[in-house]
Amino acid sequence: MRILQLCNKAPFPANDGSSIAISTLAQGLADNGIEVHVLSINTKKHFKPDQNISSTLKQKTNYQSVYKNADTSALGAFLNLFSSQSYFVSRFFFKEYEELLIQKLQSNSFDFVQLEGVFMATYIPVIKKYSKAKIVLRSHNVEHQIWERHLLSEKNFLKKIYLTIQNNRLRSFEIDTFNKVDAIVPITDEDKKNISSICPKTPINTCLTGVNLEEYKQVLQSKNPSTLFHFASMDWMPNIEAVDWLINCVWNTIANQQPEATLILAGKGMPERIKKLNSKHIIIIDDVIDAVAFYNTYDIMLVPLWSGSGLRIKLVEGLAYGKAIITTSIGAEGIDYEKNKDLLIADTSEEFANAILSLIGNATLKLNLQKAARNLAEKHFDYKVNAGKLIAFYKTV
Repeated sequence: MRILQLCNKAPFPANDGSSIAISTLAQGLADNGIEVHVLSINTKKHFKPDQNISSTLKQKTNYQSVYKNADTSALGAFLNLFSSQSYFVSRFFFKEYEELLIQKLQSNSFDFVQLEGVFMATYIPVIKKYSKAKIVLRSHNVEHQIWERHLLSEKNFLKKIYLTIQNNRLRSFEIDTFNKVDAIVPITDEDKKNISSICPKTPINTCLTGVNLEEYKQVLQSKNPSTLFHFASMDWMPNIEAVDWLINCVWNTIANQQPEATLILAGKGMPERIKKLNSKHIIIIDDVIDAVAFYNTYDIMLVPLWSGSGLRIKLVEGLAYGKAIITTSIGAEGIDYEKNKDLLIADTSEEFANAILSLIGNATLKLNLQKAARNLAEKHFDYKVNAGKLIAFYKTV
């Protein structure tokens, strides 16, 4: 079987949720004997030099990329209003990438072309013209659902109007894509249920994002028992929303009741206004150089998400490292957990603060959560096992 993965960002090295999802599946497929080709748009925002990728990994995944600037701009956003296309999608179509894709399709006979996210569906006409491969949408999220959830809390009137227009277009494009492809591979059963209700005739199969568990070593006891951390890409709207809520609705309670507590906010793309919060008890790290060392320094992971869909890959990493995790019901979507055994679930500011306080003050509870987290990762998130299940599904399409 020969599979071509099309990506709207460079997945190597894997340093954020979506790139982890892409890279671990590519390697999982290859480790199951599949010939994998990865073709990515190497965007300005998420640029990763090709020369930093090991020759072994390049060869293993037949990796190629095209550098392009897919950043949003005020002018581009305005001009898009006079178009019928979604600005979320149109900014990922590039002639240079199309030309390399055509070359790839003409020189290889693929069984499947796997779109890593709905934004790459803009290339479906090209794929159909130059290949007989089955087209599969790997749906990392139900994108229009993310924006629908965000719009519920958007306060800026003009911004809300603009985003509503764009999301209506995105919804139409996404639903049209669901019905155009030969199969859909969501990352969670929750997304599978939502998508199946839209296109019941399209073959659909959940494939959880896995990780290479051998690369995730658990440290059960750190030197920072009163330190909490949030670690995520801070150029993604739901993560910014989560941190704002954590600071504005939860942290004062913690600071008042546990003055020694410290909060670490880490992740690339940290907004300047959040950087300004840096102080003795709120520490900002906008570029984590060594993720392994970072995870192994702190015990308690916070994932207070209120929008988004799909699987939160950083949370999966937290499980693999055996962290004690507090999250929301939305944050835990897609994970087959037992509440208050594997994860603490808190859906109000009061519940979230109480969960934090209970963990800081209860070493036994924290240790039990850490052990349960690692066990859950071993049960559900082995990258090679999950890739093997996807291959079995592809044989039925």
